[in-house]
Amino acid sequence: MGRGPLIWLALAYLLYFGQLGVLTPYLAMFLDGRGLNSVEIGQLLALITLTRILGPNLWANLADRSGKSLGILQIGAALALASFFVIFVADGFWGLTLCFGLIMMFWTAIMPQMEVITLNSVAGDAHKYSRIRLWGSLGFILLTISAGRLIDWFGTEVLLVICLALLAALLLVSTRLREPEQLPDNSPHTGSIWSKLKSPVFLGFILALCLLQVGFGPYNSFFTLFMKDLGYSGMQTGLLLSLGVLAEILIFLKAGRLIQLFGIKWMLLISLALTVLRWTLLANFAHLPWVLIATQCIHAASFGLTHATAIQFIHRYFGRRYQSRGQALYVSLAGGLGGALGNFGAGLLWQQGQGATQAFLAAAMVVGVSLVVILLIPSRHLECASEPVR
Repeated sequence: MGRGPLIWLALAYLLYFGQLGVLTPYLAMFLDGRGLNSVEIGQLLALITLTRILGPNLWANLADRSGKSLGILQIGAALALASFFVIFVADGFWGLTLCFGLIMMFWTAIMPQMEVITLNSVAGDAHKYSRIRLWGSLGFILLTISAGRLIDWFGTEVLLVICLALLAALLLVSTRLREPEQLPDNSPHTGSIWSKLKSPVFLGFILALCLLQVGFGPYNSFFTLFMKDLGYSGMQTGLLLSLGVLAEILIFLKAGRLIQLFGIKWMLLISLALTVLRWTLLANFAHLPWVLIATQCIHAASFGLTHATAIQFIHRYFGRRYQSRGQALYVSLAGGLGGALGNFGAGLLWQQGQGATQAFLAAAMVVGVSLVVILLIPSRHLECASEPVR
């Protein structure tokens, strides 16, 4: 595929993750501004995250059966944009939960299809994929910093305007994308998708990634409120979040080579061990600026390297025949189920900030279990599920 279509893919990633750069860090602040307490915020985030279990698989099944990943992506973007207008008039816990749940249901149609289109466009090349994907990280940085400043100026309601603008832009950009040519499936793996799901390798892998996302609960739900309690402004919090994503960008540039040199198992073990350290430091020393900086740098491993490794594993393990459903299963089981459990647990432990230490220590222990799960999977079983990284 030529450079032109790849540029539009890069811009789509920028806008998609730019939207996440607004909602992921600041949604708790928005909900706090709407009058919800920490338990309600945790419950709302858990409930809307549950849509990531049903949504991705529903859309992916349609994409695999129709062969129209791009069409599903565009439908999801259009419906998410239309649904977002309801937030302006929604109020109360259940009203906001229903509205954000509806938006998330449509939003889940986008990323698995974008991953499929991109990986097919670059023929599974890990280096090319990483260079396109890093534009998503750039978008996250740009919008996180910008949204933090705009919140300082206009309050948390400004997030709605930003999100509408980004969704509209993403829908327009999606009209310039092209469905990649369908190549024959040369994967050596055969059988139904259920046989792949029952494999001990896949079950262990997805359990570990699910537990990792559980551990992200306190960070994803309450980090911006945590920083506010520590006396940081919205702009300063945005800069800290952007530092983490900058580290993520740098690892994406090298992820393909690292996976090739050290393999999937070692990349996951190192990333999970560093994540345990990250949450432990936040639990005990978050009042020290250098600790905040160090833990944000570890985001390169906690998210960047684990995500790049997981995407490559799933792409090769499921092959072209089940690729949309494979990506959707990863999103729904790891991000959806794991994220929902993590958000719910964090909401119970947080206690308006009084339980921050306990929440992050619990996160460290959960990720420690994830590390043990990966350690128990024989290297030859985990690595044989993939082809050599190009």
